[in-house]
Amino acid sequence: MEREDPTGRADAKGWGVVLRVVLLGTAAGGGFPRWNCACARCAAARDGKLPTRTPECAAVTGNSRDWWLLNTSPDIRGQLNAASALWPGPQVTPVRGVLLTDAEPDHLAGLAVLRAAAGLKTYAAPPVLAALAPARAALDRDAPWEWADSLTEGGFVLAGGLVVTAHPVAGAAPTYVPGRAKDRGWVTAYRIEDLATGGVLVYAPRVSTWAPTLDDLVASADCAVLDGTHFTTDEAGRAGRHLPVSGPGGSLTALARHPQARRIYTHLADTNPLLDPGSPARSQVSGTGVEILPDGTEFVL
Repeated sequence: MEREDPTGRADAKGWGVVLRVVLLGTAAGGGFPRWNCACARCAAARDGKLPTRTPECAAVTGNSRDWWLLNTSPDIRGQLNAASALWPGPQVTPVRGVLLTDAEPDHLAGLAVLRAAAGLKTYAAPPVLAALAPARAALDRDAPWEWADSLTEGGFVLAGGLVVTAHPVAGAAPTYVPGRAKDRGWVTAYRIEDLATGGVLVYAPRVSTWAPTLDDLVASADCAVLDGTHFTTDEAGRAGRHLPVSGPGGSLTALARHPQARRIYTHLADTNPLLDPGSPARSQVSGTGVEILPDGTEFVL
């Protein structure tokens, strides 16, 4: 696991009291290489010529004891086993709960893996909680969990000294929802602030359009981890679900307005040339100071 401490606040015993972030996974749904894809990029990853990636998911803590997951990928078991900071002690897990950004299957599937742990708390927007009703009932039969509205006024405080606010961003309901409801709140971005240090993380792995809300969030952040699914608008057939990186209206242009923040792309689709460190696309993005980091990267704010 790649570790960084640019703040210098880590103590001699480890990390100290800082906002720690682990990028457990950084690929879009299906991971990279995708199991049913034989494109040149996926083939290169199978041959070991490009780094492999698991589906997007992250973890945060403010005290190095209480960890919170940002989404739960289908590969959450392997991701947690690869992150030593999140290993359990004797019959105790440091994972306290989950913050869901939306109701996409690749962000929910890991909940089933976590089902044996009692007392976990999961935050999500009301439409997402409603869509999860059958799954919630099944999970609660294994071990009772607490389910909470992430859009509660004024935000909420997590164990470990983190203050969180959820902010609705444009995005449609997932395809499995009957009627494809368009309620406000299907997709959210999280602003996570460490009370002890003042460090701020913005986590928004799904962004379909760049709105003033995102400018405000990134302007207030020390680090923003954002949707990098597609590099161009014509890269995939599901146009409109993810804002592309490039182009006049792309996220890279918007991020240029916020050079004060550390900016990182996640949720990279197998069609995205940014997966190749030697690609012109990667050079273009890196030249602006925006980063593409490997799975397992851990850093502090």
